Amino acid sequence: MTTEQPDLPPKGVPDNDPTAVDRKKDHIEMAFKSRVEAGELDARFYYEPMLTAHPKPGSLRPLPFLGKTLRTPVWVSSMTGGTALARKINRLLARACGEFGMGMGLGSCRQLLYSDEFLPDFDVRDEMGADLPLYANLGIAQVEKLLKQKEGDRIPALLQKLRADGLFIHVNPLQEAMQPEGDMFERPPLEVIEEVLQLFDCKVIVKEVGQGFGPESLKALLQLPLAGIEFAAAGGTNFARLELLRSDPVKQMIFEKIATVGHSAVDMLAWANQYKAELGTACRTEHLILSGGVRDFLDGYYLLQKSTYPAVYGQASGFLKHAQGDYDELRSFVQAQVRGLELAQAFLRVK
Repeated sequence: MTTEQPDLPPKGVPDNDPTAVDRKKDHIEMAFKSRVEAGELDARFYYEPMLTAHPKPGSLRPLPFLGKTLRTPVWVSSMTGGTALARKINRLLARACGEFGMGMGLGSCRQLLYSDEFLPDFDVRDEMGADLPLYANLGIAQVEKLLKQKEGDRIPALLQKLRADGLFIHVNPLQEAMQPEGDMFERPPLEVIEEVLQLFDCKVIVKEVGQGFGPESLKALLQLPLAGIEFAAAGGTNFARLELLRSDPVKQMIFEKIATVGHSAVDMLAWANQYKAELGTACRTEHLILSGGVRDFLDGYYLLQKSTYPAVYGQASGFLKHAQGDYDELRSFVQAQVRGLELAQAFLRVK
């Protein structure tokens, strides 16, 4: 007497699923390890499996953003320059942006204001292509200094040499205060940004550096004719804490708590949506980059669905981690993000 093998096809019938036996064995062995308890469920979404088929790769809708068109609603947030590794990282990231249709912000371009020595670290337009948004980056302290010294023309010159579409101005008072070599602001950042908008015909995006903007600061920014605001909210890299770690132990002990203040991207988006409704035409900022604590495509998808502005979500450390090896590693990471967004769009609804 023989024992029937239920996972094997009857004799004479072609086996159209040659992996079935191994797969079923895996299912048995992994069944207990794969349990998801009720407390682990992601409470942000309704899962709707009945309403659509599997999305085809490449099904994300193109998004008009900053005067160009993105194929993926993701922004590669500002990186760095000045080292051989930074040059490699920026070029790999720009290549990924070109392949997947993402936007990119460069790290601080202060080194390029008076010298082209490090220009190859930042000059990534050829890798990225002309049809995607690429933005240079300066700190508010450096912009304030340029204006004070009547050297503001170095800003459009910087954009021209990088073939950039506009400028990020990062606002970082706590970082500068914690940094041993930090620059102190002489004027309120809002005042400096208003002067830049009056003097230069260029697109400007304002961002924080890891703690975000409180409601009053955010409301004031939204009333300026900015191309966009990047949240850089609490939850991602906190540059005030990073600089504090570089200081002496006594300073670390005294200032540890102030480095933990800030606002989440969820809170900031709620304020931004509220102010857009309240301000009406007085809300002049056009776009948002939703960054800070965005760990994966689910965090990004959730924020995108909640935004009443044209928006993308931004990541820095996630890309940085995978851009230090070869391009195939970075490409696999981005490809998985894109596929995750496609699946989320098809099967998830935000509560």
